[in-house]
Amino acid sequence: MKIKIKNIIESTETSQGRIFAFVIQILIVISLVTFSISTLPNLTESSQKILQAIEIITIVIFTIEYILRIYVSESKFKFIFSFFGIVDLIAILPFYIASGFDLRAVRVFRLLRLFRILKLLRYSKAINRFHRAFLIAKEELILFFFVSVGNPPEK
Repeated sequence: MKIKIKNIIESTETSQGRIFAFVIQILIVISLVTFSISTLPNLTESSQKILQAIEIITIVIFTIEYILRIYVSESKFKFIFSFFGIVDLIAILPFYIASGFDLRAVRVFRLLRLFRILKLLRYSKAINRFHRAFLIAKEELILFFFVSVGNPPEK
């Protein structure tokens, strides 16, 4: 069972793997588009509810994907701290953090939702250069993240 899940999640050589990759890519794009739309002023309450429902659905799917990737990885610790493990976590973490706190205090986490676009790197060989650039600047980005969180924006 674990091997079958691993083949679906990590390989695009099977039809199930290609479908899985395609669905995740579509969800990433939908998530980014709905995030962008949600920043528009004067949205109706019904529009906000629809966007929020889409956000919840995509986060649940991304969370399941993240958990399954940890489950099928040879070295769970290595995956969690790998480039894609960190990207996957950062893609879902803002939702869970913002759900438990006052949004004014965690505005920086809303911007981290844009890291979802980096999830597309897993599926694009042409964008592999961003992966290498992230690896080069990883320490600086982590430092920036902690400095930003440590100094909440002024009112």
